[in-house]
Amino acid sequence: MASTSLPVTLDDVVAAQELLSSIIRPTPLEFSGALSERVGSDVHLKCENLQRAGSFKIRGAYTRMSRLSDEEKARGVVAASAGNHAQGVALAAQLLGIKSTVFMPLGAPIPKLNATRAYGAEVEQLGTSIDECLVRAKQFEAETGAVLIHPFDHADIVAGQGTCGLEILEQCPDVQTILVSVGGGGLLAGIATAVKAKRPDVRVIGVQAEMAAAYPPSLAAGRPVPLASMATMADGIAVGCPGEVPYAIVRELVDSIETVSEESLSRALLFLLERAKLLVEPAGAAAVARLLDAGPQTYEGPVVAVLSGGNIDPLLLLRIVRYGLAAAGRYLQFRVRVPDSPGSLAGLLADLADADANVLEVEHVRTAATLQVHEVEIAVQLEAKGSAHCDEILRALSDKGYPVSFS
Repeated sequence: MASTSLPVTLDDVVAAQELLSSIIRPTPLEFSGALSERVGSDVHLKCENLQRAGSFKIRGAYTRMSRLSDEEKARGVVAASAGNHAQGVALAAQLLGIKSTVFMPLGAPIPKLNATRAYGAEVEQLGTSIDECLVRAKQFEAETGAVLIHPFDHADIVAGQGTCGLEILEQCPDVQTILVSVGGGGLLAGIATAVKAKRPDVRVIGVQAEMAAAYPPSLAAGRPVPLASMATMADGIAVGCPGEVPYAIVRELVDSIETVSEESLSRALLFLLERAKLLVEPAGAAAVARLLDAGPQTYEGPVVAVLSGGNIDPLLLLRIVRYGLAAAGRYLQFRVRVPDSPGSLAGLLADLADADANVLEVEHVRTAATLQVHEVEIAVQLEAKGSAHCDEILRALSDKGYPVSFS
């Protein structure tokens, strides 16, 4: 039973849903046959990647900003974000006629920067994380009087994000498990608030990138604890410390917090592209990554995995797809040394053809400090059919005497 002292209630979420009814439409809930086969029960994808501005963030941002007083709206708003909250705040500000300033990390994806500016926000970049940008946003608030729109640590933000949970219950009334990607915890806390109030039997599970997982140590300590460092491709959930408001809700209502590796995130993004025909950013793919890791019968179905966002830099997408292909055993890169004599390269390529490997790129290096006078090094990138095929290729090369390295 949920505590009556929690900062957000079902009534708050329902009020937010009414407020947003003319602003957003419910996002699709798509059945995934491919995931259902792997998990052993029905799996549905909640497509917040198809939401206005490309993520769930507009829900909380608009809810929070629409409730500002006229005097607060006149002072403008300020936010800190890696991209999705930035776009949500900028769009909400545009809809409400409010001036917005957003601080984004250096290295934030260019499409997110451009989209935020296109919605009319003034963007400044600094630091390498959301946490650094939050410090500057708070300074800006003190200097100018602009109202800080926190990405997750406010009751109105959590209530707005919770409307996604109400939609899930409406679209999949018999849902038994919901998996949600987690950064600061606003989306997870909102969904848990809505779902547990109506269906306390539903398991609500948060999923974090293991290299940016602030919730497990915080829950163990009994309070939000900042991480010493983070390193993840999932910039949308790279948050170093949980917010006080979502933390209180997650601690009481969420069934578990689980983590996924960078390899799992890349495999999930590739899986969603190939099998679901959905473009999802790494942070948005965390729930699917956990399903792919868990294997059959881990979660009671029907299962809903929330795809929290779809804003990804095409250049990053290219790198992640290649990384995902490598993690799935479908892309192999290595170097071999062969005698510097006619036919050595042709012989290697013939041996790779015999192993049914599709060569994508070859680099022939004749001069290097580490090479002997009679040697050349050949760097090869090739397409394989899976991890077992990669092993077969490497074994075939070893049997033919090729010294393979991966540096």
